[in-house]
Amino acid sequence: MPLIIAGLLVILVLLYLMLGMKVVRQGYQYTIERFGKFTAVAKPGLTFIVPLFDQVGRKVNMMEQVLDIPGQEIITKDNAMVAVDGVVFFQVLDAAKAAYEVSDLYLAIMQLATTNLRTVMGSMDLDETLSKRDEINTRLLMVVDHATESWGVKITRVELKDIRPPADIVNAMTRQMKAEREKRATILESEAARQNAINRAEGQKQSQILEAEGRRESAFRDAEARERAAEAEAAATKAVSDAIEGGSVQAINYFIAQKYVEAIGKFATSPNAKTILFPVEATQLMGTLGGIGELAREAIVGSPSASPVVKPRPRPGPFEAEEPAA
Repeated sequence: MPLIIAGLLVILVLLYLMLGMKVVRQGYQYTIERFGKFTAVAKPGLTFIVPLFDQVGRKVNMMEQVLDIPGQEIITKDNAMVAVDGVVFFQVLDAAKAAYEVSDLYLAIMQLATTNLRTVMGSMDLDETLSKRDEINTRLLMVVDHATESWGVKITRVELKDIRPPADIVNAMTRQMKAEREKRATILESEAARQNAINRAEGQKQSQILEAEGRRESAFRDAEARERAAEAEAAATKAVSDAIEGGSVQAINYFIAQKYVEAIGKFATSPNAKTILFPVEATQLMGTLGGIGELAREAIVGSPSASPVVKPRPRPGPFEAEEPAA
């Protein structure tokens, strides 16, 4: 009989210990209540409580969680109706506050985010709500996080998933965007035409400047050439004058024959001349050319007496007089 009682006591002790052993999973914390009053927070792992006196109150998820904000219609500052939905990321930092400071944590966060979303977007124009999502997210994060601080909750992020304006506003915005793009295209085309005209005018200006400089340089070169030709003509005339003064009849013949040949060349190049009648005989022209050749040979040799060969006397030219026979 004593052995049976001892066995029963051992079994009761084992059952008591088993009832007092609680295993807390990773990522969770349990609140321990004694007769309904919060006493401690059980961390992840093995925890012992006093059976029949203590019990597990709330199992609080300590991991970061995501809460959807249901879609809702909001009237903006300029009386435009838009449909908005989003998400809230939060994490419980204090299990006791999250369990006992608010009745329904998830419903409280959702309602808080919804009401503040209406407040923030209702104070903005439609264009601002569509273009300033980051600003809306930041303002919502600050407001909701400040309100949930007393609940032991940290709001890590608030994001708007979608903003849907009415169909007529979307069509109007599309037309406005198209008109704006056409306006910019027209401005760019006019700017391109203006720049093209400026470039053309600049090119014509540079062309005229270069052309004027070319004409100036050409005129300078022509004047210099005429000056050189005049100097050469003056030198040739002076040489002929010196030869005439020295008594050289052939110099006179050369000078007159040169002018004679130039005059005949002008007759030949005349566009209206079909037939040319020479008032002189061909033999006289040949005699004149012979006199020019004799003068050139004398200029090359140096003097008439320097030639060792006695050549026959040419026939008199048109401007030479035959010497009387001895």
